[in-house]
Amino acid sequence: MARARTADSGYFNAINVTPFIDVMLVLLVIILLSLPIASHKLPLDLPQPGPALPAAAHQLAIDRAGMVYFDGRTIADAELPATLAAMQTDPSAVLQLNPDPEARYERFDQILAMVKRAGVTRLGFVGNRPFER
Repeated sequence: MARARTADSGYFNAINVTPFIDVMLVLLVIILLSLPIASHKLPLDLPQPGPALPAAAHQLAIDRAGMVYFDGRTIADAELPATLAAMQTDPSAVLQLNPDPEARYERFDQILAMVKRAGVTRLGFVGNRPFER
């Protein structure tokens, strides 16, 4: 016996939108998670435009053996904080840190911590050479 074709027995011609909705929800979650990261602000004190003062540059060098030199003369770790405090009495003083590329990073980190504890805010780095590990 032959079956009669009805109007409902044809092919289903609609698009399945479930995968599109899934992709859209995943993208929405990604955007919501990355938005706080993109809008994160880092407080940074930038110099304001004004008359340029001639900067008195002091150089703090570290050699490969770990010895510290302030303006060309050897300085002990114990007298470095007092020297940095005396340097800061001049408002135009700038400290330039010049480590030897063969210097140990741990030694550089110790000196940088001393500079930070002394409250030096005008600091520059001389050269862009990698450290020995």
